[in-house]
Amino acid sequence: MQPTRRITFIDGLRGFSLLGILLANMLIFQYGLYGKDSIEPTSFLDEAALTFVKIVVEGSAMPIFTFVFGFSFIKLVESIRNRGKKSRWSILRRSIGLILLGILHATYLWEGDILLFYGSIMLVLIPFINRQPKTLFVWASILFVFTTALGYGDVDTTTIEEQEMKKYNEFAYDTYANGSYWEIYDFRNNVMPPGFEDPIFIIVLLIAAPLIYIPMFLFGMGVAKLGAFENLQAERTWYVRGSIFVPIGLICKAVGLLKNDWAGLFSMGGAILLAIGYISLFALLYETNFFVRIRSIFEHVGKLSLSNYILQTVICTFLFYGYGLGLFGQLGVAMGVLLGLVIYSIQCILSTLYLKKFKRGPLEVLLRMWTNCSWSGKPKI
Repeated sequence: MQPTRRITFIDGLRGFSLLGILLANMLIFQYGLYGKDSIEPTSFLDEAALTFVKIVVEGSAMPIFTFVFGFSFIKLVESIRNRGKKSRWSILRRSIGLILLGILHATYLWEGDILLFYGSIMLVLIPFINRQPKTLFVWASILFVFTTALGYGDVDTTTIEEQEMKKYNEFAYDTYANGSYWEIYDFRNNVMPPGFEDPIFIIVLLIAAPLIYIPMFLFGMGVAKLGAFENLQAERTWYVRGSIFVPIGLICKAVGLLKNDWAGLFSMGGAILLAIGYISLFALLYETNFFVRIRSIFEHVGKLSLSNYILQTVICTFLFYGYGLGLFGQLGVAMGVLLGLVIYSIQCILSTLYLKKFKRGPLEVLLRMWTNCSWSGKPKI
């Protein structure tokens, strides 16, 4: 069998999604995981920036990364099988590796971790590995409709619940802005937000949360099985059609900002549709004259996605938390977006310089060593 060829477009798309993830996460870094939902802009610029993030970025960057994860998951399996090996043990080790990294990340650095979730979801995806693309698309569509429907309705909160959340956010603000590393560590791991003390709620959340993103995992797996993105020019018609979802998704997410029973439905459905539109538009632009000059920037960041993701946490927690510069809640949304662009630009430069000397990032090497059960990181023949 032919060895699985690395598709540089996927590296570029992964790097692009990291930009969106960073801009969305800047709200969490600046205001907290729950405080970001009660931001009160103090200027027109901040209000415009918050609206921009909510409509254009938030909820749509993560599904792109999820799609890429599903795509890469199939390519990993194909690579292992092309060497005449069985994939189950490599998948299990990779899953455990991501779970361990996620636990360390969430425990010692930042509560907004996604690695634990991605490592866990790999185990859920195992039954779908040998399914045909059509089957994967059908399942993705069914789950998309189901999870979008979950967004219908408005959850009423009592005055007491609102007061409890306000008190929690005030405590979080003071801790993150002024606390030492160990005070923030203790808060992150021991202080639960209102409602999370109920074990039934936690169980429901653990079941429901993966369902929201599974459609994009399955969509990415199905697209990988079709051999997509290997000839962008030949597939151009599909990307033109898919790009239509960009305005549709933006409109849906804008409607989702309105306070009514349909808001959640439009917001959740629009976020996924916009992600699909972004993927298609990115593919459509990828080989244009202008984009050819800059696409390597996204590819470099994407090749080091794991290391860059953790680096974003290290930089932002130092900037905003009390044990660093203590800028928590001080910059405003607009300056946060600008800072996010600066941080990403620095990562572009560092990634480019790094890859001139090394093939993989430090965390990518560790995960590869663990996955392949080899000190060299190379697969055993």
